[in-house]
Amino acid sequence: MEELAYIPSPSRGVLYLGPIPLRGYAFCIIIGVFVAVWLGNKRWIARGGRAGTVADIAVWAVPFGLVGGRLYHVITDYELYFSQGRDWVDAFKVWQGGLGIWGAIALGGLGAWIACRRRGVPMPAYADAVAPGIVLAQAIGRWGNWFNQELYGRKTDVPWALHITSSTDGRVPGYYHPTFLYESLWCVGVAFLVIWADRRFKLGHGRAFALYVAAYCVGRAWIEYMRVDDAHHFLGLRLNDWTALIVFLLAVTYMVVSSRMRPGREAVVEPGAVDGDSEGDGETEGDGAAEDEATGKVADARAGKPDARAGKAGVRTGKADPGTTERANPGTEDAGLEAGDAGVKAETKDGAESANKS
Repeated sequence: MEELAYIPSPSRGVLYLGPIPLRGYAFCIIIGVFVAVWLGNKRWIARGGRAGTVADIAVWAVPFGLVGGRLYHVITDYELYFSQGRDWVDAFKVWQGGLGIWGAIALGGLGAWIACRRRGVPMPAYADAVAPGIVLAQAIGRWGNWFNQELYGRKTDVPWALHITSSTDGRVPGYYHPTFLYESLWCVGVAFLVIWADRRFKLGHGRAFALYVAAYCVGRAWIEYMRVDDAHHFLGLRLNDWTALIVFLLAVTYMVVSSRMRPGREAVVEPGAVDGDSEGDGETEGDGAAEDEATGKVADARAGKPDARAGKAGVRTGKADPGTTERANPGTEDAGLEAGDAGVKAETKDGAESANKS
């Protein structure tokens, strides 16, 4: 099995570009952030927001999220940094791994809320737009654990087993369940689920984000159960299992309550976005108005052609009338003269006859 099929671990988690170290863990985090902003921007624009708003808010959310993720990890695994023989300075070495998603989302959400307040953007609408991008960023970021050879599961002989070769920090070389891969694939599935459900049911007011949180927690619970790295336990369960359970219940409760109180989706996600876009297209609108005016003139001109033709017909008719009068009246006058002459002749004849009789 060892020679036929397994997932190899990288021999090292850092490459050097001259004097500049390129760490696989940090590289995965950076790629994830770009994917989240890119997809979030597309979804935000589709909802009626302005291009660039997601990136502007991410400038606040990402640093807050990194600090929150590191704080959660250091607090829940404090013995790695503050126990005897440990160097507390290592708590600041984020590139060596150790970001808790729960703290990252919580404090990152605080940073996003501050930025949304500054821009006058409703936080729930923003969260719905970026939810699939966030979970895709998690899927990419999990490969950073592969570079660091950490967060693997129990020993196994499945063909897709992860081959751990490092023996530092208490690791035992061998073949283990690749829990980083399981979670990465689960996150990709959650992203597609949220996108589909959002299109199908027109989720709004933070419900798409709540669906992402609930679906992620389900996967995180069973994946966490497979891990064998040291962790704090409470009532027989790992601390992260309890966190996933509590957060899952909160997310589902929010979805139910929100759907009853505010059904449907927000009509406006960024006030002034439509007006702002219209102002930005002022020249285009001006050109359109000019074209409309020109089109109107052409239409008027075309409409006037029948009148002109009618006028010409009238002129022609008018020209024809005098000719008709000239041609008809003389004939009439001649007829009248002839009738008058006939009357005079008749009267003369009658008078003569009367005289003869007398």
